Amino acid sequence: MKIPLLLTPLALFLLFSLVQGLNPKCDDKDHGSTLQVFHIFSPCSPFRPSKPMSWEESVLELQAKDQARMQYLSSLVARKSVVPIASGRQIIQSPTYIVKAKIGTPSQTLLMAMDTSNDAAWVPCTACVGCSSTTFAPAKSTTFRNLPCGAPQCKQVTNPTCGGSACTFNFTYGSSTVAANLVQDTLTLATDPVPAYTFGCIQKTTGNSVPPQGLLGLGRGPLSLLAQTQKLYQSTFSYCLPSFKSLNFTGSLRLGPVAQPKRIKFTPLLKNPRRSSLYYVNLVAIRVGRRIVDIPPAALAFNPTTGAGTIFDSGTVFTRLVEPAYIAVRNEFRRRVGRKLTVTTLGGFDTCYTVPIVAPIITFMFSGLNVTLPPENILIHSTAGSITCLAMAAAAPDNVSSVLNVIANMQQQNHRVLYDVPNSRLGVARELCT
Repeated sequence: MKIPLLLTPLALFLLFSLVQGLNPKCDDKDHGSTLQVFHIFSPCSPFRPSKPMSWEESVLELQAKDQARMQYLSSLVARKSVVPIASGRQIIQSPTYIVKAKIGTPSQTLLMAMDTSNDAAWVPCTACVGCSSTTFAPAKSTTFRNLPCGAPQCKQVTNPTCGGSACTFNFTYGSSTVAANLVQDTLTLATDPVPAYTFGCIQKTTGNSVPPQGLLGLGRGPLSLLAQTQKLYQSTFSYCLPSFKSLNFTGSLRLGPVAQPKRIKFTPLLKNPRRSSLYYVNLVAIRVGRRIVDIPPAALAFNPTTGAGTIFDSGTVFTRLVEPAYIAVRNEFRRRVGRKLTVTTLGGFDTCYTVPIVAPIITFMFSGLNVTLPPENILIHSTAGSITCLAMAAAAPDNVSSVLNVIANMQQQNHRVLYDVPNSRLGVARELCT
């Protein structure tokens, strides 16, 4: 059954929440060690779609973005430079949430993407070829300096080379290739200055996956924010991602152990030497309604050799499960919704309905921690209310092999997710993110 094109005046997520006359507090200042987190479709974001899209177009665009990111994450696990190719149209693969960061002296403000699956920060710099119009100007900062080839940090980036005396490096991000100089300057997050922060100053980029104003790496590998601020933040942070229905589209990124929630349950973080920056956890089962679905153990098992297992990721929109796990969850979901209802598809979503449904809750069961998702975390609805889809998909569409389960940001919304690296654990608690 083919779903008709539903024309609407704004993108999917804007339609969920925007009201005429709404004045979001875009200029609220960050405080202490807490930063506001904005969705890229927020009224406060310059990256929201400039042209109106239909609801269907919005969903398909986000699915394509997710597919590109899944290929990228799979390449990280395999340590291969796999560059996804967009067929027929451009796909912006950059992460979904941004924070305000200040760089240099005097400071220059950039809206950097928040990415838990990457380490080094990088920003577009003056005269960058292929970058956006908003760049960091090193010449205007009195605390800026290039790092030489002999600097120890030069050994921690991918593919380092020496152009003259400066340390340069190349990397891929999504469908983009990037060339950058390794530099240092003062990074200010909320009210916390971090002197001599090491990051990449982008000189050239191709493709269209690089976040327009740079990326803040929240992974746990070398050169990440956690690695460079151990004394300040003690390798601890949490975020609360705002729902797509949140009027202001703002959540929070809380850095350091102070003011983190006390009543929160944890699951152990697992270490994968093949990709030490990713946040692996042990997903042991999935419950749909009251029933634990029958999933082959290998579909959920953690395997450091192959990279198989489950990660939390802030940049993927819709949760992806390896095929055996997804099929089991999907089939039980369909059974509980009702066998007599007609199931249709929308792009990569294969469990959609054109009549109102009562959806079962879904619970992800981790070691020591259950995360139960209410309907708003597992369903997407058309603005007219005529289509409802299960907002999850198989990890590897189009017969591409994948071993990675990804707990994505739609399923994390309105939860406080706490990354406690010193104690090797990840906590989740319900919280209204506003």
